[in-house]
Amino acid sequence: MIGALVPAAVAAVEAFADPPGATLYPQEEALLAGAVDKRRREFTTARWCARQALARLGLPPAPVLPGPKREPLWPAGVVGSITHCAGYRAAALARAGDIAAVGIDAEPNEPMPDGVLTTVALPVEVGAVAELLAGYPAVRYDRLLFCAKEAVYKAWYPLARRWLGFEQAEITLVPDGTFRARLLVPGPAVPGGELRGFAGRWAADQGLLVAVIAATPAELATAG
Repeated sequence: MIGALVPAAVAAVEAFADPPGATLYPQEEALLAGAVDKRRREFTTARWCARQALARLGLPPAPVLPGPKREPLWPAGVVGSITHCAGYRAAALARAGDIAAVGIDAEPNEPMPDGVLTTVALPVEVGAVAELLAGYPAVRYDRLLFCAKEAVYKAWYPLARRWLGFEQAEITLVPDGTFRARLLVPGPAVPGGELRGFAGRWAADQGLLVAVIAATPAELATAG
């Protein structure tokens, strides 16, 4: 799914089941002390996807450890993102010279729990989601909005190195499989000026929703 949404410079690997024999580096294994089986399987397969993606970039395997905000720490010169949900794990990586920001997220194509949408969405987004759900009921646009916001944060944090709240970016979902994110707070400096937003793509298939941002330096300067 994600592979169809990213440019050729991005190595995307996904798994719909946990591959037998997937292993972790000792440093990664240490992070799972006391973890339940579900967490262990998600973590292990996501790292397996990441190492497959590194190989596609011609790079050696390496441990993928979390940073101070739980963001994955990639080898020097690499940008990327990891996601996992029930029945799906994926990683998307690129060389930093080709792609400036990557953010991916996956969610089940199911309704958001009652009361959650208004805690993650701006009033204008709530209204837009209601219209989209009425016109295109096969896609749970409420959950897709959350998915897109998660992808935005994952693309944002390595650039800005600071938190971005749900209310600090306005998402516009388009039924053609694209979305736009307009930042409502000052962004970091990027080539050509200040980061003002992101352009992304999304897909709904196999009971899943995925949202992807994979922006070149030039695209970062014009998005928003």
